[in-house]
Amino acid sequence: MQSEGRPTSTTKIIALPDRRRGEGLATLALRRFRRKKLAMAGLALILAFYLTGILAPLLAPYSYSAQNLDASFERPSAEHWLGTDRLGRDMLSRIIWGARTSVIVSAMSVITGTLFLGTALGVLAGYLGGKVDTLIMRVADIFLAFPEILLVILIAATLRPRMIGVIQNFEDATGFKGLVESGAADYFLIFGALSVFSWVGIARLIRGQILSLKEREYVLAARSLGASTRRIMFLHLFPNTINLLIVMVTAGLGGSIGAELTLSWLGIGIQPPTASLGVMIWENQSLSQLQTHPHVLLSVITLVTVVFFAFQIFGDGLNDALNPRAR
Repeated sequence: MQSEGRPTSTTKIIALPDRRRGEGLATLALRRFRRKKLAMAGLALILAFYLTGILAPLLAPYSYSAQNLDASFERPSAEHWLGTDRLGRDMLSRIIWGARTSVIVSAMSVITGTLFLGTALGVLAGYLGGKVDTLIMRVADIFLAFPEILLVILIAATLRPRMIGVIQNFEDATGFKGLVESGAADYFLIFGALSVFSWVGIARLIRGQILSLKEREYVLAARSLGASTRRIMFLHLFPNTINLLIVMVTAGLGGSIGAELTLSWLGIGIQPPTASLGVMIWENQSLSQLQTHPHVLLSVITLVTVVFFAFQIFGDGLNDALNPRAR
C-alpha cells in the first residue's frame, strides 16, 4: 500500500500542448503560428502592403500628381495597369503612394502612442501604484469619456493651419524646403492626434498585467537584492508583457489605417495633392462615376478590403499562437 502523496503509476503530468522538451515559449508560439496557413497569408499581405509603401518612390511608375487631361478615365491597359482618374493620373501610382501615406501614419501613431506613451504609462501605473496610478488612470478615464474619433476630427480640423505655419517657419529658418509641399504638416497632425488617444487602451492592459506580475517571486528576489525600480520595471516586468504588446500593436496598425482613411474621406485628413486612399475613395464615390468608370473606385476599395481582412486573420492567428490554452 502506497503512502499518501507518493505518485502512483497512473499519475499524469500536465504540460502545455505541443510543448517540446527544452523549447521556450517564444519558440513554441512561433512554431504554432507557422502552422496557421491563413494567418501566415495575412502576414504576407501586411508585409507586402508596408513594403510597397516604403518603396513607393521606386515602385510607382509615374508621379502621383502627374496629370494628363487627354488620358482621363482610361481603362486598364499596358501603359496604365489600373487605368487613370478624371485628371489622367495613373491609378496604380496613386494607390502605391496612398499606401505610403497609410504606412507612415499608422507606423508613427503606433510607435509614439502605443509603444512609447502607452507602455511607459502602463508600467509606471501598475508598478508604482498609489498617487501615480491614480493620476494616470484618472487621465485615462477623462480621455475615455469623450468620443475618440470626434476629438481627433476636432484636432485635425482646427490645428492644421497652425501646423502648416510651424513647418513653414521651420523651412524659412533652416532653408530646408519642400516639407509643406510633401504633406508633412498633414502627417504630423494626423498621427499626432491619433497618438494622443491611442495610449489609453494599451496603458490599461499593461497596468493590469504588471499588477499581476509585480508580486511574483522573481520580482521580490530582484527587489531584495537591491535592484533599482527602473531596472525591475523595464528589465524584469516589461519583457513579460511582450506577447500582449504584439497583439495590441497589430490591432493598432489596422485601426490607425482605418482612422486615416476615415479622416481623409471626410476631407480633414491628408489633403490633395498628397496621395491618400481615403481621398481617392472620396474623389470617386459618386454613383454615376461608379457606373461609367468602375475601375477607378473598385481598385482602391479592393486594396482596402484585402488589407483589413489580412489584419483580421493575422490577429486571430497570432492570438491563438500566443494563447497557451489554445490547441
